Amino acid sequence: MTSQNVNRGRSKKRSGYLKKKTEPYLYQLPTVILMVVLLVVPIYMVIQYSFFDNVIINDNPVFVGFQNFQELLTNESFWVAVKNTLIFVGGSVIAHMIIGITFAMVLNTKYIGPKLQAMFRVIFSLPWMFTAAVIAVLWKMLLNPNGFINFLLVELNLSSTNLEWLASRDLALFSVTMINIWAGYPLFMISILAGLQGIQSQLYESSAIDGANHIKNFFYITLPQLKPILISLILLDFVWTIQQFALIWMTTGGGPIDATEILSTFIYKQGFSEYQYAMASTSAVILLVICTIVAIFYVRHQRGQE
Repeated sequence: MTSQNVNRGRSKKRSGYLKKKTEPYLYQLPTVILMVVLLVVPIYMVIQYSFFDNVIINDNPVFVGFQNFQELLTNESFWVAVKNTLIFVGGSVIAHMIIGITFAMVLNTKYIGPKLQAMFRVIFSLPWMFTAAVIAVLWKMLLNPNGFINFLLVELNLSSTNLEWLASRDLALFSVTMINIWAGYPLFMISILAGLQGIQSQLYESSAIDGANHIKNFFYITLPQLKPILISLILLDFVWTIQQFALIWMTTGGGPIDATEILSTFIYKQGFSEYQYAMASTSAVILLVICTIVAIFYVRHQRGQE
């Protein structure tokens, strides 16, 4: 074999090696480009806007550093939105978990036949299948002063007057939180039900031999076995609920008088009602930081499970 043939063989081998190494990255290139265009660039622009005075409507925006953040943190409406968001998100996530566990355990019990279980699964899952627009229309009709909820309360002597569920400052936040709880619990129920069916029956059989009752089984077997699922669901639900906009906007619009104003509606109003794009961007950056911190916890938890 001549030296020319040897070099040609080495060149061919090197070319094949480079192709094998670079080919996976070429397949991923379209996705990476899309992510940069649709995700990285918009996030960069929002962060950039938060450090300038009123951008977009100002032809020559000026860099103001952290002045927007100082102004936002002294804005009373912002803190009202933060307080309402904490109540809305905290109440929703806790209720989703409690209702999800309860319904999942009811559906997982051996005392209900397969046909009845299937029927209850469909009924309990229905709220999850509705869009936000359908849920808003449905509950606006039910919570109307002359609607079914008030009719029921008056007939059962639980209330003497028709309550303004969505128009009262005292009841509006409670009402939209209850609507969000109703709309979101099926995700917990279905996920926890799948987790319950994955728990080995030998664990319960062993505890029964040791004389453990249902309460001990729940706290020492069921909950520890469901812990990975519950943590993932809580973190995801927190991120999804803190970004909730459609339901609030279509039921109360953030009112009455900021009673149901949460961060997402506050950002929308700053940007598209008051045209304060810098303040809207600053609020969005704060929300982005909160969601990123939760996402980091979620990823670390997922890696821990692996």
